[in-house]
Amino acid sequence: MKKSRILFASLAGSVIEWYDFYLYGTATGLVFSTLYFPTHDPAVSLLLAFVTFGAGYAARPIGSILFGHIGDRLGRKATLIYTLIGMGGSSMLIGLLPTYEQVGLLAPILLVILRLIQGISLGGEWGGAILLATEYAPKGVRGLYGSIPQLGVPLGLVAGTFSFTLISYLTTNDQFMSWGWRIPFLLSAVLIGLAIWVRSGIEETPVFQKQKESGNLARVPIVETLRNDGTNVLRAIGLKIGDGFFNVFTMSYVLAFATVYLGYSRDTALTALTIGCATMLVTIPIVGYLSDFIGRKTIYIGGLTLLFLFAVPYFVLIGKGTGWLYFMQAVMLGIIWAAVFSTQGTLFSELFPTKVRYTGLSVGYQFAAAIVGFGPTIWTSMAKKFGPSPWIFGGFMMAGLALSLVLSVFVPDTTKTVASRYDESVNIVES
Repeated sequence: MKKSRILFASLAGSVIEWYDFYLYGTATGLVFSTLYFPTHDPAVSLLLAFVTFGAGYAARPIGSILFGHIGDRLGRKATLIYTLIGMGGSSMLIGLLPTYEQVGLLAPILLVILRLIQGISLGGEWGGAILLATEYAPKGVRGLYGSIPQLGVPLGLVAGTFSFTLISYLTTNDQFMSWGWRIPFLLSAVLIGLAIWVRSGIEETPVFQKQKESGNLARVPIVETLRNDGTNVLRAIGLKIGDGFFNVFTMSYVLAFATVYLGYSRDTALTALTIGCATMLVTIPIVGYLSDFIGRKTIYIGGLTLLFLFAVPYFVLIGKGTGWLYFMQAVMLGIIWAAVFSTQGTLFSELFPTKVRYTGLSVGYQFAAAIVGFGPTIWTSMAKKFGPSPWIFGGFMMAGLALSLVLSVFVPDTTKTVASRYDESVNIVES
């Protein structure tokens, strides 16, 4: 298989999965709190809406176990087709969902069910996309290859926010709230069909093929993972907690925070988010490439340290004006957090042997995601009680980052020390 096709396949599905997932996050503060959870108190409506947002994160560990099992038993390719179907189908149905005014309580119930399906699907997608890239990577550039699926996060979010921004500009507020917001969700059907076509044309990774031919497959991957690699699962969870909370805030909750508590317009908040994500498109592949030479551990610790030091200044400055909001999103999200994220998939995958790599990688990452996914619920309560206090919000971020920083000191530098866990047969990839 050609390297370009493999990388495109890992990226294409990742883009669409994150497009769908963050599309929901964008709509939560702008649409769902009003149309599906109406109350007399806007803060309560927002809180209820973000509970469903968190439910999607809570469902991701289920997907990591389910699809990790399939991925470690049947293969990476088949699993990635299933996750696309689950994600795309649920997103399309959200675009067709009646509102609370039309069907009452049935509307939020159906919304939560579809959100759970989204979360389960994404719980299996991320790890599979990472392995599709890294298990095909030639020797010496695994960090670069592992960073390519990570581009799906900013690309998917940019696509989602751009679609919302475009519809917002082309419609009145009444039109946007009535039918305009549905269009980006309905577009998922077309995008998913395209991604499935791309992925159906690739072969199984050489690493898994060799593992399967040996007959040495895990009977119950989650059991074997916890028995033999439980420490690395816990390590991955702890390493993700700190930057995970910051990520959820800057890529989702910032829309509600900026509009409801800082007084910015919806368009300004969306533009700031788009700027941060656009910056990530440059940062991620560059840092991914550098991680093969500098070391993933070094970059990871450096990024977490900078996030810790600038946590409070970030919240101070984003309230100072539009220019500062744009600048801080570009620096904190687009450069510093992106540097951490670019190395994360490769670093975590190198902690696990081939026979349970899909499960170990996915479970560690997604259990952390389930925890940080309820950040918006916590932050809404914090803002209601303390307002947009930089010390309260910055202090919250620093607590999570401190945990990850301590753990990162003790993680092995997988760039060199555990490279043998990846079969060298990956070098059969054509140029």
